Amino acid sequence: MSVELPLDQVRTLLAVVDEGTFDAAAAALRVTPSAVSQRVKALEQRTGRVLLRRTKPVRPTESGEVLVRFARQLARLERDARGELGMSGAGAGEPTRVPVAVNADSLATWFLGALSGLPGVYVELRREDEDHTAALLREGLVMAAVTSSSQAVPGCSVRALGRMRYLPVAAPEFAADRLAGALPDALAAAPVIVFDRVDDFQDGFVRRLGGAAASALRHYVPTSEGFVDAVTAGLGWGMVPEAQARPRLREGRLVRIGGPEWWVDVPLYWQQWKLDSPALVAVAEAVIRTAGGALRQP
Repeated sequence: MSVELPLDQVRTLLAVVDEGTFDAAAAALRVTPSAVSQRVKALEQRTGRVLLRRTKPVRPTESGEVLVRFARQLARLERDARGELGMSGAGAGEPTRVPVAVNADSLATWFLGALSGLPGVYVELRREDEDHTAALLREGLVMAAVTSSSQAVPGCSVRALGRMRYLPVAAPEFAADRLAGALPDALAAAPVIVFDRVDDFQDGFVRRLGGAAASALRHYVPTSEGFVDAVTAGLGWGMVPEAQARPRLREGRLVRIGGPEWWVDVPLYWQQWKLDSPALVAVAEAVIRTAGGALRQP
């Protein structure tokens, strides 16, 4: 027997997640907190699942994330339909906006070029590490994401974009002073630039060479442009996207560490909702086309 999902209950669940509390959701929906609680409880009984963690702010459970994503997709379809019909009400006259999660290095190198030919479509970019953008898709917070995962998030499709190559580089003076010895050991001892406290990319590179990890002497620089500037300034070594490293290598402001075979390729994928939205289709086509020329292809 199929289980129906009453739209008022699904929309109420979304309001609670977005607003953070039952009281705030009640104010947004212009109903009583009791009505909000009853709708959520009825939806949990109907699905046989706990959908919300009663924390502050309220967070969806794994089952709740499925319904939150469903609610956001419904809202998107409703806005698209109203726009095509020229109807008044929610979404009418508003710009078509597509929320997308993108890693910082793609944002700094190739991604923005994909958006220049999309008249009438506006994007809301959320910067997130490529290993974590899929979580935003699962929570329904974005419609699409550039991610390092080839495993599709439930309800999403996935396409390969290409490989972003990273080169281990340093300023010439830094390399001469701090990296003159056996490189695995020297890299493990020399100051290093990392993006933030969850960035283990440099550690992984040292481990690939046989070391334990990069040095504990670290500068945390949480922007892509700032990262390469910090390496160029001689604060430490780091793994820099090829597109950003090449001009500075030609100018002599950076030098490669090790031989030409020392590099790391990170595969990138485009994941998006399985949703027949013209705006989402347009963004996807532009991103895939731009990535085809900007990233290394198989």
